[in-house]
Amino acid sequence: MIAQLETSSENTTLDLQHSMKGLVQVFTSPNRNFFTNVMAQALRIAGQGTPVLVVQFLKGGIHQGHEHPMRLGQKLDWIRCDIPRYIDTPELNESEAQSLQKLWQHTQKLVFEDKYSLVILDELSLAIHFDLIPETEVLTFLANRPSHIDIIFTGAEMPQSILDIADQITEIRRTH
Repeated sequence: MIAQLETSSENTTLDLQHSMKGLVQVFTSPNRNFFTNVMAQALRIAGQGTPVLVVQFLKGGIHQGHEHPMRLGQKLDWIRCDIPRYIDTPELNESEAQSLQKLWQHTQKLVFEDKYSLVILDELSLAIHFDLIPETEVLTFLANRPSHIDIIFTGAEMPQSILDIADQITEIRRTH
């Protein structure tokens, strides 16, 4: 049996890249040690040709910052906060606070430039929990982002407001 699908001549090209609504996914855990699973997903997706951005908000130590993104392969960009340590407390000095705010502003700018199909926001939840980035700004960002971009949040202390709008929530926990 042979079937043929007829299409209108007006609709000869499909823009599949922008036709689907992006998902908000959450990967949360009480521990800060599960980023490897999400990074493996990012590498797999980038390896298939999809542009991916990974932003680590509370990790530093490698003098990277938003001015010096790391490119892994052709389709995965990775940026960290330009601080000498990882953040595990809400007490930051002025330069650390400025670096975190610059990274947050830069991340929003990149998303609105529509260069990426997947954006991973690692430990943004803790930055919100520590009152370093306002939760309302993150919610506004999510509401206004290009609708086809998938967003993945990782981290502990995930705000209920983000859980409420998430399309998928994965809780990682130890069972022993």
